[in-house]
Amino acid sequence: QVQLVESGGGLVQAGGSLRLSCVASGSIFRIDRMGWYRQAPGKQRELVAAITGGGTTNYAESVKGRFTISRDNAKNTVYLQMNSLKSEDTAVYYCNIVGLSSSGYRDYWGQGAQVTVSS
Repeated sequence: QVQLVESGGGLVQAGGSLRLSCVASGSIFRIDRMGWYRQAPGKQRELVAAITGGGTTNYAESVKGRFTISRDNAKNTVYLQMNSLKSEDTAVYYCNIVGLSSSGYRDYWGQGAQVTVSS
C-alpha cells in the first residue's frame, strides 16, 4: 500500500504565500513523475505543476512565475511553493505521483488540501 499525505493548505489573503507538501510512504520503490492538481467548485480537476525524476518541470500557464514545484527524492516528498496568490487559485489541491510500487506501475492520489485565497 502507498499513502500520500498532504499538508500546508489554509486560508491566505490575496498576494500572500503558501507552501504545500506531500509525502509518499509505504510500498513505493521508485517515483517518476510527481505533480499537483487542483479542483475548484464546479470545475474540472486541472494540472497545476509537475516534475519528473530528472527535475524537468512544467506548469499551467495561469501559475507560471508564481508557483514553484520541487521534490526531495530522499524523503519521497514533493512541494508546491505558491506566491502572489489570487482568489482564482482557491481550490482543493491534490498531490499525484506515478511510479513503481508493490501493486505495479501506477499512479496515486493524495486526499486533497484546501487552499482559500481571500480578496
